[in-house]
Amino acid sequence: MLSLKLWPDNTWDNLRTELQVLLESEKDIVYIALVGDTYVGFIQLSIRNDYVEGSHSSPVGYIEGIYVDENYRNRGISKELVRLGEQWTKSLGCSEIASDTELDNYGSQEFHKKLGFAEAGRIVTFVKKID
Repeated sequence: MLSLKLWPDNTWDNLRTELQVLLESEKDIVYIALVGDTYVGFIQLSIRNDYVEGSHSSPVGYIEGIYVDENYRNRGISKELVRLGEQWTKSLGCSEIASDTELDNYGSQEFHKKLGFAEAGRIVTFVKKID
């Protein structure tokens, strides 16, 4: 249920269906962090062949989501998850790894900077419903 903590606007049924697709994909992977027998975090990665904002190569490894339970933060778990993701993307020919976060998620922005990510830009997205 860690994924629901990261994506609370989703439902368990939707996330379970997405995870089943990910497990069968060669361009996606999920690493799970365990402490003892407790699931405490995860990272979901993909390989993107389309343009990734700020990148200079293709394909690019992409962190689709990363989460560590509040009770297990600041122990190096997320750093290790990112390291595993970097190894995986590099093994598939990537020379860059990218990620994103919401403009007001300052904690995530600091987390990325601490791990050596450089901000590539800021965007505002728009959606218009058409009839």
